[in-house]
Amino acid sequence: MTQVHVREEDPVQLIERVRPALSPSLRRVADLVLAEPGLVEECSAAELARRAGSSQAAVTRFCQALGLDGYQSLVLEFVREHGRRARDSFLGGSPLGGEILQGDDLDRVVAVVSSADIRALQETVRSLDHRALERAAQAIARAGRIDVYGVGGSSTMAADAEMRLFSIGCTARSWSEVHAATTSAALLTAADVAIGISDSGSTREVCEPLETAGRRGATTIALSRDPGSPLAMLADVSLTVTGSSTGFRDGPMASRHSQLLIVDCLYVRVAQLTHGRATAARRLTEHIPLDHVVAGGRAQRRRRG
Repeated sequence: MTQVHVREEDPVQLIERVRPALSPSLRRVADLVLAEPGLVEECSAAELARRAGSSQAAVTRFCQALGLDGYQSLVLEFVREHGRRARDSFLGGSPLGGEILQGDDLDRVVAVVSSADIRALQETVRSLDHRALERAAQAIARAGRIDVYGVGGSSTMAADAEMRLFSIGCTARSWSEVHAATTSAALLTAADVAIGISDSGSTREVCEPLETAGRRGATTIALSRDPGSPLAMLADVSLTVTGSSTGFRDGPMASRHSQLLIVDCLYVRVAQLTHGRATAARRLTEHIPLDHVVAGGRAQRRRRG
């Protein structure tokens, strides 16, 4: 008897989440299903394999990579999702993604969003290449200069990486404008590091300065959702994140917690590797936040009340 898996994410979201960790043959199947989801309910496993330019065995392994028993389970997942959307449409619901409907209460929103973020963090930890992370941390620890490139939604993560590394004595600067970023990249040397952050890994404004930094001999690090992306292919070290969209939160917003997890790991590991410098930097700056605390603010508010 075929087992039916009940999930909080629809099959397309599941495939998008798992795709970066798939082998090339399995990724061809994933890409076909993502491009034409209706084929799953229309085609046999053999026909799907033929259209994907892969083998029937690859289709089976693809289904297993999703946590399913086989192709029939995948078909049932799509049938179930099709039925759910038809039901929502009949009831007048307006799907917002991630199984959140327009009329859902706040408890439902919190449950779905938090579940998606937790899944993304767990999947990132499971698939994280520790050797690549160590190579990245070692390069950052000994770097003379560190450039961090990110635009759009990824610019906030680039700025966060700059702030963290700068606080432990690293000479780090984030860039969110391509001309300034590429100018800085052109001035790097083999003693420096450049980090490119892009959810898709295909953003030209991030790829361009990272490529320039690589030509200058700097160690290049990519942080993206797709290990086969142009950005990852340009980099000496590729770090991969995952994320689950939940309506109005896609792309870099969906993966930002996973990005932050990797930035945190790099920050702590670099602090370990440069313990003397990092400790001195923290000691010299730890008084600054305390010096800017407004004394008595809460007590004054109570008195006014």
